[in-house]
Amino acid sequence: MTKDSVVPRGIRLNNPGNIKESPGDKTQWQGERATDDDPVFEEFISPEAGIRALARILLGYQRRYGLNTVTGIITRWAPGCENNTGSYITHVVSRLGVARDQAIDLTNADTMVGLIEAIIRHENGQQPYAREVILAGVGMGLGSA
Repeated sequence: MTKDSVVPRGIRLNNPGNIKESPGDKTQWQGERATDDDPVFEEFISPEAGIRALARILLGYQRRYGLNTVTGIITRWAPGCENNTGSYITHVVSRLGVARDQAIDLTNADTMVGLIEAIIRHENGQQPYAREVILAGVGMGLGSA
């Protein structure tokens, strides 16, 4: 067994939110790797770049679709056809200390950091990043909003 086989895919790809590539989508994320080695998931040059992309997507959910609760956000992020969405929501609300349908403000850096840390932990079974890494990615995501 190689070292890479025990590191979750999202961590290896610097994509801790496991952002999927959309077929036919020509989006070039800031900080996206020039090579496209993974056929399913986006790949980034650093964890901060992957966290920035995650923050941008989540902020878009709030701004474009009015999703401002953990239930609304996670139901869109991790649809039931691919995930146990109920379990995912339960995990995130327990981490954030909010109710499932309580409004949260993702323009607030602390709220976004908490949500992203919970998503990373759920997606990868771990959250290996120092708080400074999360803060840097979130700062880039919110700063260019």
